[in-house]
Amino acid sequence: MTTNIMNPKVDQFLIKAKKWREEYEKLRNIVLDCNLTEEFKWMHPCYMFDNKNIVLIHGFKDYCALLFHKGALLKDAQGILIQQTENVQAARQIRFTNIQEIIEMEPIIKAYIYEAVEVEKAGLEVNYKKNTEYTIPEELQKQFDDIPALKTSFEALTPGRQRAYLLFFSDPKQSKTRASRVEKYKQHILEGKGLND
Repeated sequence: MTTNIMNPKVDQFLIKAKKWREEYEKLRNIVLDCNLTEEFKWMHPCYMFDNKNIVLIHGFKDYCALLFHKGALLKDAQGILIQQTENVQAARQIRFTNIQEIIEMEPIIKAYIYEAVEVEKAGLEVNYKKNTEYTIPEELQKQFDDIPALKTSFEALTPGRQRAYLLFFSDPKQSKTRASRVEKYKQHILEGKGLND
């Protein structure tokens, strides 16, 4: 058992967990054995080194996972890191479907955590795609052409907000749906708000 300080918010998270509780507890002990600081961020247990996010524990319907914040920079010697979706640039997961997998993989999990800490110590950063590398859907471009203030407001948004809009607007296959999304969020953009603000 670890001697690291356990965060009471994580205790509450575990108490309330209806699914994956045993797996979460095992993952927690493994991560704390690696001398990381336990925090509670984004409604999940998050583990840090020198105030830098290293790994997060989270669960889904079919699996629970350790999410490495800069997983894209890890060597992934075992070939077990998963990119959650094609749009996720930095984070990578190790997924588990039962406690036995976690127990059997404990040495590998620790090796990945230690490597993630070394990535932070070295000051390595993920090279994110620039928003200019994302395609502006024609439905949004048309609105930019018709309403120059919309383009100005869009360009004033943070890169993350711009990216979220570009992905959201580009996602539908039908032009009608893309145009509808752009129309719905025009005022949001003009007010300097992000997709979820």
